[in-house]
Amino acid sequence: MRLVIMGPPGAGKGTQAAMIADRYSIPHVSTGDIFRKNLKEGTPLGLKVKEYMNKGLLVPDETVVEIVKDRLSEEDCRKGFLLDGFPRTVAQADALDQVLEEMNMELDHVINIDVAKEVLVERAVGRRVCKKCGSTYHVKYNSPSRPGLCDECGGELIQRDDDKEETVTKRIEVYLEQTKPLINYYSEKGLLLSIDGGQDIAKVGEQIVKALEI
Repeated sequence: MRLVIMGPPGAGKGTQAAMIADRYSIPHVSTGDIFRKNLKEGTPLGLKVKEYMNKGLLVPDETVVEIVKDRLSEEDCRKGFLLDGFPRTVAQADALDQVLEEMNMELDHVINIDVAKEVLVERAVGRRVCKKCGSTYHVKYNSPSRPGLCDECGGELIQRDDDKEETVTKRIEVYLEQTKPLINYYSEKGLLLSIDGGQDIAKVGEQIVKALEI
């Protein structure tokens, strides 16, 4: 099964991607993870990515496409893969089509986890992270036993800067603006599976599996 998963920040995409990869025994190919790994290891690619990031620029499409092509050429992707974080634009989707054509492959489905903007903002703004061990909580959906303190290690719980309302709203708006044409692109190709991500995690997972196995 060759899949792409899409969803705005806070849609629970990472959780669902892990479930799908495990259920269908396919690698979860996250461009973000590939970038972070290369940055950490200081590889030539990592240094190139760092250069763009330091200038506040997006990594150019050619570089991202090159990375994805290289990863999809690996042995474990022969039986399928789940692409996460790519494509983000119609230009990248066109480039992916070209790469897959060269490799004699094609996508089976594109999963779009759809969540209302106000729900996404509430999820992110209420998130709290332990300063000490990194455990995550939510003031409404997963609160700690003692307010402001981690159940695991007793560390202080903080709200990250990127979880503040203004930042979150901006990130969601940018995502929606960028991906709307992409949703139309895959919808026209008959590949799009839109899933209601406003439900609880297990229900979203069930709906994804049901849609994939129809």
